[in-house]
Amino acid sequence: MNKVILMGRLTRDPEVRYSQGAEPLAIARYTLAVDRRGRRDATGSDQTADFIQCVSFGRTAEFAEKYLKQGTKMLVTGRIQTGSYTNKDGNKVYTTEVVVEDQEFAESKANATGGGFQSTDRPAPASASADGFMSIPEGIENDLPFK
Repeated sequence: MNKVILMGRLTRDPEVRYSQGAEPLAIARYTLAVDRRGRRDATGSDQTADFIQCVSFGRTAEFAEKYLKQGTKMLVTGRIQTGSYTNKDGNKVYTTEVVVEDQEFAESKANATGGGFQSTDRPAPASASADGFMSIPEGIENDLPFK
C-alpha cells in the first residue's frame, strides 16, 4: 500500500500550469514544510522540518490555485511517486513527490491570521464566558436525555 498523510505549511504560493489539448488539465506544484518530532536528528542537525514536494491534478489543482497561499497549514493525503529524467547537462536526476489525492485546511482562517477561534465578524453569545464556553447550570444532569 502506498499512502501518505502530511500536515504542514506551504513554503510559497502554488505554481499552477495547464496542460495543452482539447481539455486543459490543471497541474499544481507546491512544497509543504512538515515539522519533525524531536529536537535534533541522529547527525545533530538543527533542521526541524522536511520539505516535501507535492503535485495535484484537475480539481485539486484548481482548488490549490484558488485558495492556497504561502503559510497556509494543510492536511494532505496521497501517494509517493518516484521518477527520473535527464537534465540539459546530460545528468540523470531522480525525483520523489507526493501525488495529492485529497487536501484540506488544517486550521481555521481566523487562526491562520492570528485571530483565535472566535470570528471577528460575529459577536460572542451573551451567555459565553471570556474563554468562549457557556457555563452549565447546576443540577442539569437529571434532565439530559442520555446518561
